[in-house]
Amino acid sequence: MINVLVRDSLLRALGAAKLHCVRRIERDRLAALIRSLRPVRGDAPLIRIGPAGAGGYLVPDDLEGIEFACLAGVSTDSGFAADLASRGIGVFFSESVGSPAQSGDQIESHTQRLSGFSDAAQMTLDHWKQDTIGDTSGDLLLQMDIEGGEFETLLCVSDSLLRQFRILVIDFHHLHQLWNKPWFLLVEHMFQKLLRTHSVVHIHPNNCCRSFSSADLEIPRIAEFTFYRNDRIGHRAFCGTFPHPLDADNTRRRTLALPGCWYR
Repeated sequence: MINVLVRDSLLRALGAAKLHCVRRIERDRLAALIRSLRPVRGDAPLIRIGPAGAGGYLVPDDLEGIEFACLAGVSTDSGFAADLASRGIGVFFSESVGSPAQSGDQIESHTQRLSGFSDAAQMTLDHWKQDTIGDTSGDLLLQMDIEGGEFETLLCVSDSLLRQFRILVIDFHHLHQLWNKPWFLLVEHMFQKLLRTHSVVHIHPNNCCRSFSSADLEIPRIAEFTFYRNDRIGHRAFCGTFPHPLDADNTRRRTLALPGCWYR
């Protein structure tokens, strides 16, 4: 009876503090997921596309032959898009914040955002392809920074379209919530889907906020992941040094290096 009273008292205190209890994932299972995302080096070195800071990303120097790029969640700083367009890649914006700073024959903008289903306001990646580039079978590039919508979007993309993306550059949000078991199960499933066809070649924590540490695992709240399709990697080896020389802070706050548990 005392234990019940203590439990109820703690629950009331948590409720008053606008907190709630969650079922915690096992530490070893979370560590296994992190190990599966350990970045590798391939034959193509990484280059920086876009500005030095927010809006710029590291990608493999293997852009020749990519026909189209879908950029979702971009802001008015569209240096990444401009650099891609200068290489002859057709760029399509989705869910833009304002009007892209760069425009031209190689850049088009759409108002619908990417999601797990399609309606008047949103669309799946497969719907994006159907409406913008049709039946092309050439290689594509995807960059997304859509504030948490990336998980449902990637879970719902077809396997055939996923294989067309040579490079994926994704800002993953809410990663510290991986300790929450229901959230972990969904995110683990999404990463397992991506890793069937792609490998992580770079991770850059966003220094807009600090990382979360528990049970000797340190997890950035937001991080930029670059995935490279497995058939393009060639000889592979694990990356052992971070940050990359081309990495740049997203904000003027203190630099946030990738924690060692992600690459050692």
